[in-house]
Amino acid sequence: MRNGLGFDAHRFADARNPRPFFLACLEWEGNGVEGDSDGDVAVHALIDALSSATGLGDIGTLFGVGADSRGAGMRGEAMLRETLRLVHAHGFEPVSMSISIIGNQPKIGCRRDEAQQRMSQICGCPVGITATTTDGMGFTGRGEGLAAIASVLVRKTVASA
Repeated sequence: MRNGLGFDAHRFADARNPRPFFLACLEWEGNGVEGDSDGDVAVHALIDALSSATGLGDIGTLFGVGADSRGAGMRGEAMLRETLRLVHAHGFEPVSMSISIIGNQPKIGCRRDEAQQRMSQICGCPVGITATTTDGMGFTGRGEGLAAIASVLVRKTVASA
């Protein structure tokens, strides 16, 4: 068994140039975040956690960084599915995952079950989602953006060479 930890943060897009809002593989109402991809902080943190646990590097290693990167314009769900394909190809399978979303909006509770079910179906294991605020402190507390922390547990499915 191995565990991994991941983190991601993005600022909200300028209201004069709004973007679709994706979080935990769902589309939400409101203005999305800046980023080369769809900016789904929950998925990005999960990808880093999976990459950490399996020795694949991080999201930048897998998808690149910048407007010309492999991940530019990609939806988080597609990035997650590709990461899971690589995890399996490297002889691992996810056992459980947990994501904590940090920010004032959106209110996660109203769609928590839907997000957990969607992500669990994609990942093939239980995915728990919690949410918190920072009581007005920092960029998330000021409503400037979102952050997420993810932890994963994976198991080796094939013996190492």
